[in-house]
Amino acid sequence: MTQMVQTTQMAHATRATAETAGVIPTAVPRVESAPAGCAEVAGLMGGGRAAEELGLSRSEFARAVQLGLVRAGPQGPAGAPRYTRTELDRVRSAEGFPDALRERVETVAGAEAAAAVLGVGPSRFTRLARCGHLTPVGYRINRYRAVVWLYLTAELRDFAVREPGMLRGSAPPADRELMAARADLRPRKWRERHVGLLLRGTAVPWERAAVLASVLPEDDVRAIVPDAAERILLGALAPPPPYGHPQVPAAAEVATRLLRAGSPDETGWYRTSLDFALTGARGQSKSTGERGPT
Repeated sequence: MTQMVQTTQMAHATRATAETAGVIPTAVPRVESAPAGCAEVAGLMGGGRAAEELGLSRSEFARAVQLGLVRAGPQGPAGAPRYTRTELDRVRSAEGFPDALRERVETVAGAEAAAAVLGVGPSRFTRLARCGHLTPVGYRINRYRAVVWLYLTAELRDFAVREPGMLRGSAPPADRELMAARADLRPRKWRERHVGLLLRGTAVPWERAAVLASVLPEDDVRAIVPDAAERILLGALAPPPPYGHPQVPAAAEVATRLLRAGSPDETGWYRTSLDFALTGARGQSKSTGERGPT
């Protein structure tokens, strides 16, 4: 029990170390308004104030943080990211601001809206997305508990320019095989993007391992991480659900399934990646003479 307590304490120490270094995951921003009179403290401000200063809506700002276009600073006492004025000045100084930034974070929801951007019918767009040619950047769960995928408008336009042949004519053989198998690669492609953004947001070995563990079913994590204390540590460092994850239990249940690897080959890839990440994390801990992250 003492060992578990020490490990959990080390998880908090890891957060503090990452905050001090300015290294935290950026894919899951909490866009909140600070209390009146406390919007900016010691050169740091909350997400709501930062979004206002950049002239972005809450959702636009959250997407900019997710994509790494706006870098979060140290976390505040409640765990919400703060943002430095220096970072906001950097973003404002970019060419074409603010229109260029808005264009990069603009999204469309659902097949009909996305198909209109490509200039194709919804059925063709759905086939392109299900076969993995287009990667969602987020999701919503509608009132019927169906997944509505979000796509970056800029990426859709780039695809139309880059792959005009995919927008007309017959489906290629590989796509026909996937369609016959009723495959849907959208969840897997989204998970790849989501995990990639989270990993890009941290260089802390134990946090990187926690990101990979968060995608695996519990039984797989137990198999890869037999040490209960290490599992507690990975759970403490696990990233929160992505921006837009629903709070209503019925919808959250549907969305939570999107966070877990599906097919055996996908699960196997994350298992291998987690095993590799743990080797590095344990090696760093061993080199410092401490158990757990440093």
